[in-house]
Amino acid sequence: MGSLQRFEELEAWKCARELTREVYAASGKGAFAADYGLRDQMRRAAVSVMSNIAEGAERGGSGEFLQFLSMAKGSTGEVRAQLHVALDQGYIDGKDFDRLTSLAEETAKLIAGLMNYLRKTSIRGSKYKTPTDGLPHADSPEESRREP
Repeated sequence: MGSLQRFEELEAWKCARELTREVYAASGKGAFAADYGLRDQMRRAAVSVMSNIAEGAERGGSGEFLQFLSMAKGSTGEVRAQLHVALDQGYIDGKDFDRLTSLAEETAKLIAGLMNYLRKTSIRGSKYKTPTDGLPHADSPEESRREP
């Protein structure tokens, strides 16, 4: 991951995007589509997974990225819980439940792997680069001490 340029390159984000696409498809059919509360909550949870991965990656610091990844991982659990409700209400069948649950679990595992990587690496993020790194950043301590 050392040379990440865009959050769209992250496997965890790609998987979260697929999860979101599948949640939208499943929740847009039959009685599920008419249960606005559950449908909308599940969609928001799925979108939250993608969005938190993206926002964390764009923050520029590994600490913040970890925080946002933690929220994204939590949202995968929310999606899984809501899938149980959808199954219990007969909105999805067992096959769709298993497929979507597996996709949510795969997404959570990818997020967890990324979190473990960030905890172990010495990379702190682009916001901590200094002028000696060749890429000063406005939020870096060195940049804020410069004379105007």
